[in-house]
Amino acid sequence: MRWFSESDADSPREDAATSSHGTTALEPPPSSSARLARIVEGAKGGFVATLVMTGYRLPISHALPPTALFWSKFVAGGDPNDHPIPGLVLHLLYGTVAGAAFGATAPERHAREVTESELAGLFWGTLYGLALSAVGERVLLNELLDLTLDSDERLVFHVGHLIYGLTLGTWLGSRTGDER
Repeated sequence: MRWFSESDADSPREDAATSSHGTTALEPPPSSSARLARIVEGAKGGFVATLVMTGYRLPISHALPPTALFWSKFVAGGDPNDHPIPGLVLHLLYGTVAGAAFGATAPERHAREVTESELAGLFWGTLYGLALSAVGERVLLNELLDLTLDSDERLVFHVGHLIYGLTLGTWLGSRTGDER
């Protein structure tokens, strides 16, 4: 996806289709291989972003991600601290899938728009991370896991997801869409 500006109308892109009236038509949708490449890069970025977020979170909160509670409540039983490996693996899996979803919906990057694309990645990644955080707290933690975070935990949870979004947006904004 590309934002349209007045400068685009003055100097149409070489690869854009032009109508019989001399106006630039909308760009064709990305090919399935380009979309797949963005999904794969989104998954890779989601994995890396989850590692970064977890690296931020663990030494500050001194607790496993809430996925350990999910694992103990719905799969294995017992205390969440009894399941550090499944909790971390599930956290990485969630983050990877969320990254793939972001990649599937992220705007396409064009070679001439590298700086704009990277900034757009930061912007959309930030919004995405904050949205995941809000939904995660209200739906997953409060409703599904019946967990209410105290103010310190809530801060770490939201900042961690902001870090996730920034990392994911940077990753995807700097890596995909150069080929059409």
